[in-house]
Amino acid sequence: MNKKVLFVLTSHDELGNTGLKTGFWSEELAAPYYTLTDKGVDVVLASVKGGQPPIDPKSEDPSFQTDTTRRMDKDSVLLEKLKNTAPLTEVKMEDYDAVFYPGGHGPLWDLAESAVSQKLIVDFYEANKPVAFVCHAPGVLKDVKVGGEYLVKNKKVTGFTNTEEDAVQLTNVVPFLVEDVLKKNGGIYSKIDDWNPYAVVDGLLITGQNPASSEKVAEELLKLI
Repeated sequence: MNKKVLFVLTSHDELGNTGLKTGFWSEELAAPYYTLTDKGVDVVLASVKGGQPPIDPKSEDPSFQTDTTRRMDKDSVLLEKLKNTAPLTEVKMEDYDAVFYPGGHGPLWDLAESAVSQKLIVDFYEANKPVAFVCHAPGVLKDVKVGGEYLVKNKKVTGFTNTEEDAVQLTNVVPFLVEDVLKKNGGIYSKIDDWNPYAVVDGLLITGQNPASSEKVAEELLKLI
């Protein structure tokens, strides 16, 4: 399969005013990365600032490790790619067949507010190319509009649930709740039981509920490219 997919990662590492660190969630990069690359897809990594994006330290906790994160930890090619991500300002939609946003809490602070990211998503969408987001990453759609309307309006979507945010005790730390903003912007939001794999496809838009949904989102993306 001669296809190329852009992964867009956060560069934000501060968890609000808690003094704790955040970033991207390792499983949400690793699982989709291998789902795609094992099928011959070329995956290119970009981040807001370029260079090494921050990994959420909690996602490296042994209790959250999966086969794909362990594979990533030993994968010198992927680790080198991570050290050298392209700055978001330097990537062009024309070079790729689709875009995928891994989650973690970091994107809620930088990618959700990035005009560069918003334009990139619109560029992909208007070029009839899939746009995919998992866990907290659907939150980066907060201000994305196509033709004056929110991209998620009247679209079936999912994303990290309010109850999942509550379970990790960050409801009062995050700048906004993903579930709330998707509903507020007119998305037809659905979810299943917390922490279970769930992905929703509506045309070119693919969203996943939580870290466990990462592989499912990538599988749906494969079907569309």
